[in-house]
Amino acid sequence: MTLPTVPPITRRGALAAAVAALAWRPAFAVADADTSQADALHVLNRLAFGPAPGDLERVARTGVPAWIAEQLQPERLALPAFLADQLAGLRTPGKTQRELVAQYREMAKEAKQARQAETASPDGKKPPTEEGAERRRQVAAIYVEAGDERLLQALNSPRQLQEVLVDFWFNHFNVFQGKGLDRVLVESYEREAIRPNVLGRFRTMVGATAKHPAMLFYLDNWLSVAPGFQARRGGNKQASGLNENYARELMELHTLGVDGGYTQQDVTELARILTGWTMAPEKPRRGRFVMDGGPVHARGHQGDSLFAFDPARHDNGSKTWLGHAIAPGGQMEGEFALDVLARHPSTAKHVAFKLARRFVADEPSPALVDRLSRRFLDTDGDLRAVMQALVDSPEFRDPRPVKFKSPYQYVMSSVRATGIATTNVKPLMAVLAQLGQPLYGCQTPDGFHDTEADWLNPNAITQRVNFATALASGKLPLQRVDDPNAPAQPLKAMERQTDKAMARDEAAEGSTPPVDATTLLATLGPAISDKTRAAVAGSPPALRAALVLGSPDFMRR
Repeated sequence: MTLPTVPPITRRGALAAAVAALAWRPAFAVADADTSQADALHVLNRLAFGPAPGDLERVARTGVPAWIAEQLQPERLALPAFLADQLAGLRTPGKTQRELVAQYREMAKEAKQARQAETASPDGKKPPTEEGAERRRQVAAIYVEAGDERLLQALNSPRQLQEVLVDFWFNHFNVFQGKGLDRVLVESYEREAIRPNVLGRFRTMVGATAKHPAMLFYLDNWLSVAPGFQARRGGNKQASGLNENYARELMELHTLGVDGGYTQQDVTELARILTGWTMAPEKPRRGRFVMDGGPVHARGHQGDSLFAFDPARHDNGSKTWLGHAIAPGGQMEGEFALDVLARHPSTAKHVAFKLARRFVADEPSPALVDRLSRRFLDTDGDLRAVMQALVDSPEFRDPRPVKFKSPYQYVMSSVRATGIATTNVKPLMAVLAQLGQPLYGCQTPDGFHDTEADWLNPNAITQRVNFATALASGKLPLQRVDDPNAPAQPLKAMERQTDKAMARDEAAEGSTPPVDATTLLATLGPAISDKTRAAVAGSPPALRAALVLGSPDFMRR
């Protein structure tokens, strides 16, 4: 496979131009590579975000089967003390859904008052909207801490397979951080609905995502009501009829797949089944919520979860869905539907295909998909068992690096390979946005894809080379320690700051030492071909680490 030629780069001068000049022909094998190191590299590239310094030797010494067994039981792997301390210092992960929504509503109220003050100004001039600015800062702070929680673990956690699967399953059950309440709920969604379930039962995860307010809000199921429903005085006037958004994506994306054998009538019937699945922002009183339709029993309510079933919103008529005659049953209609979808052969095939595509090849063999699908059905959707079947397959053991890294995979593997002790991930969040994969930033419910066709183009390669150049030369302030009480900046401001840092000639506060190419090559071992090593050796020392990180060898896994 020949990658497109990277156009000349003018921004970073000779360094970036030298990186771009490498021939874009990935090496599929390395002559005389140590077998144990090659095997270790393969699993670190596929089941982790690439090797960090010492990982190749560590995995080779432990043995690949033993390392995989550890990764399949992440709860048994302790987090290093420095990472545990970093995560313990974050404030947003300690907040409940209810607290986050209350904070957002207060921010919205302040912003509304600011807009009213603008309109009421007697001289027609708009006064500074400090309240609106404060709201944006608070939202930015929650987003930044969500990024801290995700990226610090992706870079430093020994539970690397769990981190890879968090990225995979978040995209499978995607919600967009930029929509309304989800500005403050995405971190909670990942922490509560995705992360605990990536190696559990698929039915548990699909149920957790269905009931999380981030999904209820993103795909509008909280607005979906039975025909004729009338909100009580002062209630939610947006809930004005049946909304099919979530029902459609639940079948098309989350479970059965686009060719899963359902009809438009099935979408409508499932939407009717799921009416009443909504949010109850008020605290329960004596086991009841007060909602638009009146008091609601808190069935299914757990702790500080905002999920509640509202019988007044529910369509109590009989339904026929996927060949099942469904009698009126309130919330249990939806639970039954999730049971059916989680155990459906089309769901097994859809999930198996996506896992095989993520971990093996953009076009996985039908035989592999069939085996994974059978394992899914035989184990009632046990995702740990499915992953075990995947890593045991001959297709997975094929060592050829045929997968092109997504921006997220490329950035995480680059920083891990350098061994930089990262304390500030804001520049990485900015780089991800510049590379076209902003964290939690996919607007469409299908999430970011991870095939070569999605990410391989000349402009994208140019952006990666710019990042590799800045990282290798130590220009990114990855070790800056910010005042925890300082106002957070929105993503666009972080992008501007990162651009400036990358363009500077002198080191900025928190910048890292230049990356040593010899150490980097030792960390990556057989990932870098003899051809690339020769090109690196023949280049000026200041260019060598950038050449490695910008090479076609490194961009594949």
